Amino acid sequence: MEKEIVSIEDILKALSDNKALVLFNTIALAIDVDNNDGNQISIRKLGLTRRQYYSRLSRLTETGLVKRKNGRYSLTLLGKMIYDIHVTTCRVLSYHWKLKAIESIQMSSPAGVNLPEEEFFKVVDTLISDYKIKDMVTKALSLPLTNTEEKSPKQQEEEEGQTINVLSRMV
Repeated sequence: MEKEIVSIEDILKALSDNKALVLFNTIALAIDVDNNDGNQISIRKLGLTRRQYYSRLSRLTETGLVKRKNGRYSLTLLGKMIYDIHVTTCRVLSYHWKLKAIESIQMSSPAGVNLPEEEFFKVVDTLISDYKIKDMVTKALSLPLTNTEEKSPKQQEEEEGQTINVLSRMV
């Protein structure tokens, strides 16, 4: 039975090990993990024991990431969104060293003197080819300057409330 309220902690626990991620990715890629047709992948090929398979599948189902319909497992809407975040995270991680280089360039300028914004964005453009990640980098670099200026007081209050809720769950 699916929980009514699923926390980020529940989702992270469900996906917390490599075997759970392999199973989640297999389901996301619409490969039939129950051997119902020609696209079958056996539990053994996933590198799982029967117990590992069913315990991880149960956790994925309980958190609402996966559902079973007509004997086949597929991602729920929440699962599809989490999968998209997972794929984006993997793409970001592939740029890890380039992100460190960008950060290093940004930090190496003398106090009070910054690389002109246009030049800095040329560096970002040269190092990062993925448009989505490039956009994330430029937003992350300008976030402290524009974050509070662009939001209404109501939006700021709502975000602060959400942050407090997340932090209180962590304690």
